[in-house]
Amino acid sequence: MNKAFVREPEFDGRAFCPRCGSLGTPVGAAAMDTHIRPASREKMADAAWFCGYPPCEVAYFNLFETVVAVDELNGPVTPKDPEAPLCACFGLTQEEIEADVREGTPTRIRELHAKATSPAARCATLAANGQCCMTEVRRLYMKLKDG
Repeated sequence: MNKAFVREPEFDGRAFCPRCGSLGTPVGAAAMDTHIRPASREKMADAAWFCGYPPCEVAYFNLFETVVAVDELNGPVTPKDPEAPLCACFGLTQEEIEADVREGTPTRIRELHAKATSPAARCATLAANGQCCMTEVRRLYMKLKDG
């Protein structure tokens, strides 16, 4: 069939990393302004996607397959660097979640939840993916607790 008569699929808002194929998380300019070095920031417009697959060297990408690599960031970000805090706003680390599991009570996670729902949380700006960390923190806690 002639491609002139083939209808292009409708864009549904999803984008996949051009290197690893992972579904990206949409991010706005604030997160990119915080995390991407100025020389590399010029490559991206005001909206892009974050590749959350830890081993992938791509941090941000757009629909034109322009990428910002992890080594173009201002510093380590979760989940690309296992040493980076899980919570970009308040600095909660994996070690603190592990401590909650060892102690048998999610004290630090409860404290984080209270902070994360306060005006002091700036996830859209400080988190590399522009998202609140609470879902990932809870998931990791349950995985460690049940594991």
